[in-house]
Amino acid sequence: MDMNNVNIEEIVKQVLSGMTGNAPAAQAAPAATAAPTADPVIPKTAHVAMLTALEHYEIKEFPMPEVGDDDILVKVEGCGICGTDAHEFKRDPFGLIPVALGHEGTGEIVKMGKNVKVDTAGKPVKVGDKVVTCMIFKDDPEITMFDLNKKNVGGADVYGLLPDDDVHLNGWFSDYILIRGGSFGSTFFNVSDLDLDSRILIEPCAVLIHAVERAKTTGILKFNSRVVVQGCGPIGLICIAILRTMGIENICAVDGNAKRLAFAKKMGADVSVDFTQYKGIEALTEAVKEAQGGHLADFAFQCTGNPHAHANIYKFIRNGGGLCELGFFINGGDATINPHFDLCSKEINLVGSWVYTLRDYATTFDFLKRAKAIGLPMSDLITDRFPLEQINEAHQTNLAMTGLKIAIINK
Repeated sequence: MDMNNVNIEEIVKQVLSGMTGNAPAAQAAPAATAAPTADPVIPKTAHVAMLTALEHYEIKEFPMPEVGDDDILVKVEGCGICGTDAHEFKRDPFGLIPVALGHEGTGEIVKMGKNVKVDTAGKPVKVGDKVVTCMIFKDDPEITMFDLNKKNVGGADVYGLLPDDDVHLNGWFSDYILIRGGSFGSTFFNVSDLDLDSRILIEPCAVLIHAVERAKTTGILKFNSRVVVQGCGPIGLICIAILRTMGIENICAVDGNAKRLAFAKKMGADVSVDFTQYKGIEALTEAVKEAQGGHLADFAFQCTGNPHAHANIYKFIRNGGGLCELGFFINGGDATINPHFDLCSKEINLVGSWVYTLRDYATTFDFLKRAKAIGLPMSDLITDRFPLEQINEAHQTNLAMTGLKIAIINK
């Protein structure tokens, strides 16, 4: 069965129909009248982990901002540390310091303006609901959930990478965040049916949902495809999990870290290759081929930010195969390939992938539920948890690559 023939438009519309409450529902028994609950107690100040210099956060205290008619105040429960946060922590490539980082966050609505009724998908929201943010489209308001051009949202803004302003509560590395409505262009989703770990993983998983959707446009990725995933950090491991939930079983993981390769098998890879055990690309290519029963890959996902890895991966793919390159969120340098041997004569179908679309978020929610249902250990991706006060130590742990996903978890 060819997965590219699946009507993605209809599936997404059905998912969102259910989210918005438009799907038929069984008649429920009358609910007992619940006792009224008191509104959450909101402090007068909030704490923000502000990156004030390279490799240095300071916990700053700011007055709690006013919540406007279109705004939402969220008490932060947790936020993952992303590779983008690591780049900003080390080098500030976006020139944002001082900045409140953190974009893989989630929390509970504690106050919202009178005009806020539904989330970006049209699902009702109320105080107490759990939410995540997506992109900010104030510069491109025409992007919608059903953008037929599947427009990539990488040019938009995001909470956690905003220049500091008089609100200050602009990133998820904090105890409160203000989601601004109206013309500010925020998008957010009610994800109260997901546990905390799953909610923290939504943003990185959306990156991979988008990459797999891009891969499917080649017409090559099928249930019986042999697939190589190069790079078994959190991004590569999530890629393997998504492929596995789609029914793909012939997955070869390539990395130089034995622990990560072992985890790749827990996530669904059936074979693995440790590139540190082979000298030269010819020997490595032969090892990848042998691991796949003497065959080169039908399709490959390149998940590292290493230009040499990009140059190598063409060798692992059969003639007429496909490649999705998603490892370079920022400029990682030039890669050297031979266009004749690596691309043209092999007729490789190459796609790039960067960030995601709004609809990829809706798909991600169902992926996480499916992964949990078939027993994939998604929560185990979060190997280290730190309180907000230890955010500098958390980032150093992330840079040391001793774990997988590092998260800040508030008390």
